[in-house]
Amino acid sequence: MRPPPLIVLLCVLVFSNTVSIGAFPALLPDIGRAGALPDWQLGALAAAFGFARMLADIPIGLLVTHHLRQALMLSPVLLTGGVLLLASGGPLIVLVLGRAVMGLGQALGLIGGLTAILRYQTTGRLASALNAFEFSAMVGILSATVVLGLLPTNLPWNVALLLTSAPVLLGFALIPALRATVPSEGDGRQRLFPRVVLAGQPRRVTGGVVLAFAAGGIVALAYSTFEQFVIPLRGDREFELTRSGIARLLMTVQLFDVTCLLPVGALSDRHGPSRILGLMLLLFGAGAALVAFGDFPALVVGCALFGIGMSAWTLPLSVLRGETPPEQIGWRTGVYRVGVDGGIFLGPFVAGLLTGWLPWLVPGVLTVLLLATGVIFVGWSVSAASRPAGAAGRR
Repeated sequence: MRPPPLIVLLCVLVFSNTVSIGAFPALLPDIGRAGALPDWQLGALAAAFGFARMLADIPIGLLVTHHLRQALMLSPVLLTGGVLLLASGGPLIVLVLGRAVMGLGQALGLIGGLTAILRYQTTGRLASALNAFEFSAMVGILSATVVLGLLPTNLPWNVALLLTSAPVLLGFALIPALRATVPSEGDGRQRLFPRVVLAGQPRRVTGGVVLAFAAGGIVALAYSTFEQFVIPLRGDREFELTRSGIARLLMTVQLFDVTCLLPVGALSDRHGPSRILGLMLLLFGAGAALVAFGDFPALVVGCALFGIGMSAWTLPLSVLRGETPPEQIGWRTGVYRVGVDGGIFLGPFVAGLLTGWLPWLVPGVLTVLLLATGVIFVGWSVSAASRPAGAAGRR
């Protein structure tokens, strides 16, 4: 029997890999109460996931140059180990280690999956393929949030984590199909982490590359700060929501994200990723302002706008792909993910440090950065469209 197409396998893998991530934010207040953790420790726990991914991104970007198949098959193994460590319940160092191992496992799956799409997606529907990958990830996160909202609120948080994270085991069932489907790179004697030496290939860093990296980092900062810290703690402390109530807020974000992902990918393929990315960042910034500073109805509307803006998560990669030689895709994807995962690490970490003194500072700065970057991308896309046809870079 022939294995499914590669894009189908990658979508199923990223779904199973991200379910455990969706369970964590709504459980954060319960974890804090169970362990009597102050805000800075909660921020560190939330940030450990992104910190591990940030440290691993460049080595993984090099690893997938010749060992893409192995990286994809290893990701569910590490994720399962991380979930078990986190569910052990402590002490804090074990919780942080569990989050870090989860981050490493997900980084292998994400960078491997994105590299496979960027390398082997040969049709003109790159943005749609990227957004289908992201759509599958968001369905995984949404599924975990829905299940968590349905579980009894008196269930211990670590039991709830294990139940909602169970689909991670699906990744083990995919290993034979990944082995049969992912193309083999070379004869197996290549270095695990090869040097990036590309004789005769252009290595110029263009304005589009800089903008793509900046957008990816800012979106990641905003995502991690609001979804993993501001929304759960604001819902718990200011509006006295239960675990189910916080899960419903997060479901609002995820439902709008999932609904918009595929249409946004199709619009990007038709009109260009930079223009659509700019518009989505403006919506994201408006949503961030409402989430951070609005009353409860404004918070709900902000969650909806937040989700619409998050549907642009992979569009910076479409911009980056148009400026990158094929041989550098794995390397540049890894470098790009350093900025993204640096944002995922720094967002909750810095917010946890500053919440007691200047609770408005981090959300306010992120709102301004999102709006400013959106304006820059809209202006850049209009400028690029007005140039002669041969002057624009490859899309």
